[in-house]
Amino acid sequence: MVALDPLTPEASVAWQPADIATVQRRTVSVLAAAQILGGVGTGAVAAVGALLAADLATESLSGLSSAGSVVGAALIALPVSRMMEEKGRRVGLQFAYVVGVIGTAIVILGAMLHLFPVALIGVVLTGGGMAAGLQSRYAATDLSTPQRRGRSLAAVVWATTVGSVLGPNLASPMGTLAERIGIPELAGPYLLTGFVFVVAGGLITILLRPDPLLIAREIRVAAGDEAAGYVRLKRSVRETFAQIRAIPAALLGLGSVVVGHAVMVSIMSMTPVHLQHDGASLEVVGIIISAHITGMYVASPLVGIGVDRYGRRPVMLVGALLLLAACAFAGTATGHETVQLGIGLSLLGLGWSCTLISGSTLLTESIPLEDRPAAQGTTDLLMGIAGASAALLSGLVVGLGSYGLLASLATILLIPLVLGALRPSTLGVAVP
Repeated sequence: MVALDPLTPEASVAWQPADIATVQRRTVSVLAAAQILGGVGTGAVAAVGALLAADLATESLSGLSSAGSVVGAALIALPVSRMMEEKGRRVGLQFAYVVGVIGTAIVILGAMLHLFPVALIGVVLTGGGMAAGLQSRYAATDLSTPQRRGRSLAAVVWATTVGSVLGPNLASPMGTLAERIGIPELAGPYLLTGFVFVVAGGLITILLRPDPLLIAREIRVAAGDEAAGYVRLKRSVRETFAQIRAIPAALLGLGSVVVGHAVMVSIMSMTPVHLQHDGASLEVVGIIISAHITGMYVASPLVGIGVDRYGRRPVMLVGALLLLAACAFAGTATGHETVQLGIGLSLLGLGWSCTLISGSTLLTESIPLEDRPAAQGTTDLLMGIAGASAALLSGLVVGLGSYGLLASLATILLIPLVLGALRPSTLGVAVP
């Protein structure tokens, strides 16, 4: 363990409750603004990533685009969390956005050289922007009170809504602009992504001051918690996971995030295929996926309020039940029953929101402050691996079986989460 530097700017102020509340409001506002920009960037490339991969390689490899960015976000979460653990949230988020910017430049280079392996490396690195967005939700909780922790986290999640809606609509004009300056059309949105990542990183650098995690540690040290003034460096994922596993509430929070994400990705990724097999138009596919994305983000402030008012586990249970209902609605619908599929995908998004926000909140407050960044980074790593695995395996399940079989398997995956949320023994002891 290594002692933190006591001469940081954060440590030079005796923080009063009113000052902490002011800094917390500023922190959430800055993180939300950066999240909007990051959402624009990831949303813009989501619309063309698979098309670019198909153009540079083959259609059969087009899925590597989305999988690559998800895997990149998962892997980058580890060094980001370690930087946060040692130097605070600002440095970690800066690093994540810098990696994302480098990734966009490499994608554009790969497209100009028509080299798919080069572009794929860039796609993986663009996951830095996604990692920054995921880690931002945790940064929003550092200075929040237990009574408002859920809604602070949810506010940053909700900000993604704006970017996810606006980003895809900017793909076409950016493609036109790219062609005018000699860049392939499908690489154009990566210009926008790189730009907004630079701006988001700039906001974090300039405005995320003082650093919320460093302030939280200083407050805990002043309150007599000497352990908060130390960090454990170079811990492995196995060691961090062992710590999470030793705390029942933290393990439940981790399970909620990972299982909810895996179920959401598996059903969502195969719904367009299910629709197209029955002759649905791209317009219908777009409407249903838009309903799903709306469910994921638009209700997150209400979910955060529910987490704070009614508790972490009750909202987690509601989320798991919503995911079960989504599997039932979607899994029993043919590709012609678009209204039923739309309801199912909306419930899928809402259930994901509940499990993500409640699980992230429960995990955060169940882990001692000095260990939180490592636990949060490990959670996002496992969430990313679960999502990428679910996307790949869901294609095999539907190819060898059916969309209904996929929904049935997802239902089985949710049963342990429901049982865990119902067990009083998983309450654990919250660490503010």
